[in-house]
Parts: sequence; structure tokens; C-alpha cells
Amino acid sequence: MGRKWVVLFVMIALTLAVDQATKRIIIAQLQLGESVQPIPALAPVFQLTRSENTGAAFGFLAHASDIFLIIAIIVVIAMIAFYPRIPASARITRYATGLVCGGALGNAIDRIDHGAVIDFIHYTIPGVISNVSNLADHAIVFGVLLILFESWRTDSAKEAPAQSEV
Repeated sequence: MGRKWVVLFVMIALTLAVDQATKRIIIAQLQLGESVQPIPALAPVFQLTRSENTGAAFGFLAHASDIFLIIAIIVVIAMIAFYPRIPASARITRYATGLVCGGALGNAIDRIDHGAVIDFIHYTIPGVISNVSNLADHAIVFGVLLILFESWRTDSAKEAPAQSEV
């Protein structure tokens, strides 16, 4: 197995391990709906609140847990199939792919084990939004942002020489 595959599987394993460990801690320490403020000064905007989500982000399609499980598995398979096509120079995308796959699998494991995704990171912007998520969600979002960033950076680098020749 090549180094690029080791990178992928290590990132998936690390993401899964941290995600599942934090969820187990939350399940052991908090009842459903219970909140704690680990940093009292941030209590108005950040706390830990145990919740379960059977739908997508923000509780969208709350009764579609099985559909999201299937989608997560398809996305992971597609990303692993696409992985060999990632250029050797796109190291950030390789790590980011592991984050996205690990996050998707972390939430898929929750759907299988608990019938819902375990969420606990509770951010609130008073009068705007209150969202509860988990580390798998954050890994997915961060991974996608890293992929977009590297794609933008690569495209910008390709365009720069062409523009200087004009």
C-alpha cells in the first residue's frame, strides 16, 4: 500500500477515533437535553448540550435517518474511488478527504448504533442561530473547506502565468 493510502486511512481512523471517543464521553456524562458550560465566560455563546439528530444539519428532514446513512456510505465510497486521481501535489486535499470520510463514517456509526447522530457542541448567536453539532460535522465542514481552498489556490496559480503573458 502506498504512502498516499496510508495518509487517507490514518486520517479516517484518527477522525473516527476522536469523534467516537468524544461522543462516548458525552453519552456517559450528560442526559439527553442536558447542558454544561465548560468555559463559564463563553456560556452565552458556547456550551455542551447532548442531543440526537435523526436528520441532516439543523434538524432538516428529521425522519430521514436511513437515507442519510446510505448517502454517507455512498459519499465515502465515491471519495475513496476518486482518491487515486488526486494529484501528488495536492497534499491538503489528501488530508481533507480523510477528514470528510472519517466525519461521514462517524455520523454513520451513530445512525447504526443509536438510530440518530449524537450532537453536543452547542453554539449560539443570540437572535440569529442556535446549533448543536459534533466533531464529525466539524471534520466534514473543515475538510470540504480545505478541498475548496486548495482547489482555489491551484486554479489561481495556473491563471497567474497566463495573465502575466498578456
